[in-house]
Amino acid sequence: MKLIDRWLQSWREHKVRAWLRPGARVLDIGCHQGEFLERLGGSIRESVGLDPLAQPRETDSFVLKAVPFAEPLDFPAGRFNAITLLATLEHIRDKAPLAREARRLLSPGGRLIMTVPSPRVDDIVHTLVRLGLADGMSLEEHHGFKPADTGPIFTAAGLELEHHSSFQLGLNHLFVFRRSDNEGPSSK
Repeated sequence: MKLIDRWLQSWREHKVRAWLRPGARVLDIGCHQGEFLERLGGSIRESVGLDPLAQPRETDSFVLKAVPFAEPLDFPAGRFNAITLLATLEHIRDKAPLAREARRLLSPGGRLIMTVPSPRVDDIVHTLVRLGLADGMSLEEHHGFKPADTGPIFTAAGLELEHHSSFQLGLNHLFVFRRSDNEGPSSK
């Protein structure tokens, strides 16, 4: 990754990290090579990163698996305190299964925390790539997804919108959803 890619990634991570509780069990969907989980280090436990391009590995606090998201994932209900998607949602064509599976996998009170770029970002990143200033990962997979469509997808699956804000001059969005019911396993 080029410097600007790392800077933008760091900015997204900072926004998401603020919503993670210490000791959380995190599922990072679209984790790339586990950079975010690596930087979280000892502040998380029993966490998992999923990405079809990941190099499988295991550390004291997380495991990386080279698999794409697919419903259902091979984890018990309520397994995670947090699910993160950093600039990933726009790459997933069918978002309803993701929303249902996120609800199933979150413990009560658990959070789904994601960043979603504006479609305007694509033109900017294409220009930066042409100039050699950014790598721009998998832009062809963005499918023109609009951040305004995010809320209805996840609230329809039974998650409550806890927070939404824009950042990076309005070109990126932070969404935090919460599983607030008392069904399923406890969040010990």
